Amino acid sequence: MNFSYFFNQILPSASAFLGVFFIVMMIGYGFLYFIDFVPEAPSEEVATDEETTVEDQESTFAEKTEEVPSALEDIRDPRPITITLGSLNRTVSVLNPTSRSIPDLDAALLKGVVRHPDSADLNDENGNMLILGHSSYLNNVFNKNFQAFNGIQNMTWGDTITLKSGDTEYTYRVDKVYQAKASSVSIPTTSNGARLTLATCNTFGAKEDRFIVEAVLVSKKAL
Repeated sequence: MNFSYFFNQILPSASAFLGVFFIVMMIGYGFLYFIDFVPEAPSEEVATDEETTVEDQESTFAEKTEEVPSALEDIRDPRPITITLGSLNRTVSVLNPTSRSIPDLDAALLKGVVRHPDSADLNDENGNMLILGHSSYLNNVFNKNFQAFNGIQNMTWGDTITLKSGDTEYTYRVDKVYQAKASSVSIPTTSNGARLTLATCNTFGAKEDRFIVEAVLVSKKAL
């Protein structure tokens, strides 16, 4: 091999090429750095910010989730709208007035039977619901609501009474049937379990004897 040729001809040319290549590469790198195109390693500070963002998102989601009502919450309609006396084959509308005045309650009795506003509603697990209705044995009665509770004195133990709200059906079993003077009738609003009391009534201020039916809740189902 001719070493003198290598040192005199090839080596200078290669050195010049490498020098030019290095200069061009540095100029190119400097241009990329100037336009901020050179990639940088991620810093720990950026990672910390990302973690904080994720935690904030999870916290926000948890707060929104807590605002959603539980599916176990009791959302049943507490007001009865109809009553069915099974043994009498009769269904009557139930009114739920909020006024306690005798004229208002008597006016409601013209449209059906009335749940007394001081008594329990359908959501009370340990309450007694009092429903009053007219009874009349006249041959010709224009308003059939005057005969809504006709015959309840003939009901016996085990007969069923069904109350319906807008979303649930409640079935009660008759426990007791009796007659009592209006002045001596005392019906508690609380009880051991859900109970129902029916009473005949000419008017809320009348003193005549009344027929009373007491019943206990035995089942309920969604409509």
